[in-house]
Amino acid sequence: MAVTYFDKDKYQRKPEWLKVKLPQGEDFKDIRNNLHSKGLATVCEEAKCPNISECWSARTATVMILGDTCTRACKFCHVKTGNPKGFINPEEIQNTSNMVKIMSLRYVVITSVDRDDLEDHGAGHFAAVIKKVHEDHPDTKVEVLIPDFAGNESRMHTLAQANPYVIAQNIETVRRLTHPVRDPRASYDTTLSCLKFYKEHYPHIQTKTSLMVGLGENWNEIQETLEDLRKVGVDIVTFGQYLQPSKRHLNVEKFYTPEEFEELKRMSLKLGFKFVASGPLVRSSYKAADFLDYVEAKV
Repeated sequence: MAVTYFDKDKYQRKPEWLKVKLPQGEDFKDIRNNLHSKGLATVCEEAKCPNISECWSARTATVMILGDTCTRACKFCHVKTGNPKGFINPEEIQNTSNMVKIMSLRYVVITSVDRDDLEDHGAGHFAAVIKKVHEDHPDTKVEVLIPDFAGNESRMHTLAQANPYVIAQNIETVRRLTHPVRDPRASYDTTLSCLKFYKEHYPHIQTKTSLMVGLGENWNEIQETLEDLRKVGVDIVTFGQYLQPSKRHLNVEKFYTPEEFEELKRMSLKLGFKFVASGPLVRSSYKAADFLDYVEAKV
């Protein structure tokens, strides 16, 4: 298997293009202080995203719902794993709407941990949050980055009927590396089938996915993955560099250069994706509103 755990003999220092400045600017500070004073937090801060200032200045941010404990244990992810035992905080619905108002967001990404402990895997709560944002902020576009809901069509209908602007579900890596990169309950084919379901049943909703690179995949495998995604109608794809969050996680096998990320973008556009974000520091929700700007520019 190409992926390995931390090995000091294989450790590679981050190249210069992965070094970023600390968040700064009065706009960023004002938003951060306002959120903290009301006890609200974004994934942007909690995940120490390097793009936080850029995204917040563009009035886009990512909010995580359904708590902070994931029922799955992917080997690339630093989110806490455990059993939330069915707990849902109902205040997340109003808090998300409050955050949209405080930050004057024109575009919000709503994501979550996996919640296999819930009967509907959290689909109903997702729908309630989307509907509340739509009700209170009709001009704000909502993107959701969602779990696979175990491929259950009833749960997927519940989510999609809340009518988000974009539905994103990450395939994460190429087929060969899906395990052990992802939790055993996560499947390359399940992700493809879910993305296909949303596009077939809700064609007006844009579909999106993301890949991490640097885990040992090769270019042919990336090409095959992109072809699989286009076959199920995926509209948007993003690429970012995998970075090892701790010594307990998988090693970085390769740091892709900015030029290689440009090649990934070229490959994707050639296959017909509507929009591609590709770069060393790109994450699933990086400048998500750029797709909205692209659509409006085409009109």
